[in-house]
Amino acid sequence: MCQSNFILLFSFLDPRTTDWFLVGKLGHLVVILTTYVYFCTSAGPKYMKDRKPYDLKRTIQIYNLIQIFVSVYLVNEGMQGGWSNDYSFSCQPVVPGEKGLRMAKAVWLYFICKLVELLDTVFFVLRKKFNQVSYLHVYHHTLMPVCAWIGVTFLPGGHGTLLGVVNSFIHVIMYTYYYLSSLGPEVQKYLWWKRHLTALQMIQFCIIFYHNFQVLFKRCDYPKFLNFLLAVEAAYFLYLFGCFYYNQYMKNQKKNQESKDKKSLNGAVQNGVRQNGVLSNGSTSNGTIPKQEVETIPNEKMKIQ
Repeated sequence: MCQSNFILLFSFLDPRTTDWFLVGKLGHLVVILTTYVYFCTSAGPKYMKDRKPYDLKRTIQIYNLIQIFVSVYLVNEGMQGGWSNDYSFSCQPVVPGEKGLRMAKAVWLYFICKLVELLDTVFFVLRKKFNQVSYLHVYHHTLMPVCAWIGVTFLPGGHGTLLGVVNSFIHVIMYTYYYLSSLGPEVQKYLWWKRHLTALQMIQFCIIFYHNFQVLFKRCDYPKFLNFLLAVEAAYFLYLFGCFYYNQYMKNQKKNQESKDKKSLNGAVQNGVRQNGVLSNGSTSNGTIPKQEVETIPNEKMKIQ
């Protein structure tokens, strides 16, 4: 069945897009992505080892603005090209001919954007922000161009394009945050919604998972093995982003709260000690703290002067 579905995919090779830039050229895509991974994980860090970080503030600001405008355009094209008109959420085949050409062009532009977004990681490396070049980041940026290439080469339209519309909408918010953050501390103090970006991305993967999983049990003129792959990848991304969200926000928040509680406890103990070394709520005859009171203060050693 898997083999027949794989053959079915190649029957969807779309003649409308075959002559477009980088479409159908798997070798070109492999070279680009291999170079990207090698630079970000090996060559780039080695190159920057003995160099100062590059000042790319202005470049990144312009880059973020371009990403915002292009993402807004992609959302509009995706909606006007089908999803706000006659596209079906439960099952949507590829619309052939001129009628579906607007969506096909949007899919191609989305593919090009996924390649351009590889610069996100390149900027991290050149600025020596190596802690941000994580497995999640590199895997996500490597896989998305592959998914977009499959779409524009074989299926430039139809069911899978909802992924691009939702993802572009998330990118409008995400790159807006990045742009505002690049304006400096006077703006950054108002950006309280960073953690919610990750939450929105997780909601995105839930939508994509359900959208592709539910069609597996229906008769639909769309390759089911592609729906299966998109559902699996959405579930895996949900897991990865969920782990990131927990470690970055929930776990750190718990640690910060424990640290605050410990500081509050230490402050309460210090405030309870007078200059003569006797607790304010009562002293002992020999000037020492009673045993039962010491036991209520874990990991603290107090010495009476």
